[in-house]
Amino acid sequence: MSRVTFEDVKANEAIRIYIKRADETLITMGYTEHSFAHVSKCAQQAYELLDALGYGQRICELAQISAYMHDIGNVINREDHAQSGAIMAFRILDQMGMPADEISTVITAIGNHDESTAVPVNAVAAALILADKCDVRRSRVRNRDIATFDIHDRVNYAVERSDLNLSDDNTAVILDLTIDPEICPVMNYFEIFLNRMLLCRRAADYLKLKFKLIINGLDVL
Repeated sequence: MSRVTFEDVKANEAIRIYIKRADETLITMGYTEHSFAHVSKCAQQAYELLDALGYGQRICELAQISAYMHDIGNVINREDHAQSGAIMAFRILDQMGMPADEISTVITAIGNHDESTAVPVNAVAAALILADKCDVRRSRVRNRDIATFDIHDRVNYAVERSDLNLSDDNTAVILDLTIDPEICPVMNYFEIFLNRMLLCRRAADYLKLKFKLIINGLDVL
């Protein structure tokens, strides 16, 4: 067994192909961006969150790896993509020589990131949930014709600024959004994302944090 690093994962050609092809599948289905920009941002935020909370460097790196690989299952089907992605990740990481205890952590996190079935069962899974569900931003919208936006497009396009940070005393994780209400009323945000935000609250609870949502300077959750 060998130490598989985040750099090893990023350099792996098969992983890069699966991320690219998975995003192409979602383009065809009309989903928002799930390409390298999304998974790279999730990887960075998952790592930084656990690092700031004092977790060991290797746990932080496993969160980074999990977040980078979390959406590869979309290459098979959007339905149950968390579980199929976990199976794919097992095969790849096993071939790369990662030890079973670390593979277990990664595939548990990947298999528990979709809100329909997710449970924050460990710190890596909790960090992945928070990083993934809080990646809301205008640049994820592929459709540039505002007149044909569906509600998912409007909600993401309305977000002018999005920051995920810990509070100064490290007791809360805060998603701070600036939304243009002319593009999307705040209620539309909750219509789409309420289940995701409740999952974020459970993930924060696992990390012994509060989850706070701030929209246009107001605490709303």
